[in-house]
Amino acid sequence: MKKKIKILQVIPRLGYGGAETGCYDLAHFLPEKGCKSYIITSGGELLNFIDKKKVKVFKLPVQSKNPLLILLNALIISLIIIAYNINIVHARSRAPAWACLLATKITFRKFVTTFHGTYNFKSKIKKFYNSVMARSDLTIAGSNFIFSHINENYGKFFLNRKKKLLVIFRGINTNYFNHQKIIPIKLDKFAKQNKIDRNKFIILMPGRLTAWKGQKIFIEAIKILSNKNEDPSFEAIILGSDQGRKIYKKQLFDLVQQHRLGRIIKFIDHCSEMPIAYGIANLVCSCSSEPEAFGRVSVESQSMQLPIIASDIGGSKETVIPDKTGYLFKNKNPAALASLIDMVMKKDFNSLKNIGYEGRKNILKKFDVDKMCNTTFTEYKKLIELSE
Repeated sequence: MKKKIKILQVIPRLGYGGAETGCYDLAHFLPEKGCKSYIITSGGELLNFIDKKKVKVFKLPVQSKNPLLILLNALIISLIIIAYNINIVHARSRAPAWACLLATKITFRKFVTTFHGTYNFKSKIKKFYNSVMARSDLTIAGSNFIFSHINENYGKFFLNRKKKLLVIFRGINTNYFNHQKIIPIKLDKFAKQNKIDRNKFIILMPGRLTAWKGQKIFIEAIKILSNKNEDPSFEAIILGSDQGRKIYKKQLFDLVQQHRLGRIIKFIDHCSEMPIAYGIANLVCSCSSEPEAFGRVSVESQSMQLPIIASDIGGSKETVIPDKTGYLFKNKNPAALASLIDMVMKKDFNSLKNIGYEGRKNILKKFDVDKMCNTTFTEYKKLIELSE
């Protein structure tokens, strides 16, 4: 195209979550296609890794749900759009999406949103608040599960043929999540720091500490397994930050002590390099009691050539190939989870290696970050062509 495309992404924070890493990856991909790339965010750990030669960052309190701040953000975003001649504004969360919607109306620019979750609602007011994600020119669903959710609850917004809803599967950096790129000394250091016995079968459950992620289900499953073995040949790791949920974290600690699993289950708050955590593991579990919009843990573990056991709901049903790249257990059923963990632990080395190989192949084919970025860029171009 003759004119250089200028894309502004807006996200509350640039942390280590799926939405955030997707924003980060796309922001650095766009300059490779001759685009100008911009991000508005309130802060976050990933800001330390932004290549400032490729991506320009503006800091605004876009994480706020305060109506007055949303209006103020909308005015400032409008000024940024005009000053930098932005073509497309891409919002990745509801509060900033309202500011972006107003700003794009004022400046007559194209508006894109990505639905990163189901955004549960119990009232008409909450549903109206959520609906901003479907008020864009292009709404992106990260999985078929999310696509169906949007159609079912916000389908009326797409009766206008000018508005578009499509699936672009989230992608991960398969070069980063690659077991062959791990430096062995880092594995040894991580194991030593956290007193992990690498001679045992290591079961990893990553994810922030919040009830719907299913840490209690995981603990109950480990209890069932420990009851079968007087001297367990495995260790379990719950990896994730409580993000201020101190009461829930204490409940998890108390449950572990109640079941006398202190020597089997370890809690680790954070790992700055997730491939290292995966590199320590022999098996990964994702035990969410509510549907994952995508299921990043399932995808990352497969990319790291590890077998995955995930709940049989939500996005994980689309990313895991049952009995080939991993397994799905009955949601909220610790006994079913324990049974599958036991089965995997009994498999021989070659069987586990084959599951890992198939998992990596699955991710490279469907969920690589370059595929996600290329597809998104193509849709950006279509939007601009329509407006010319």
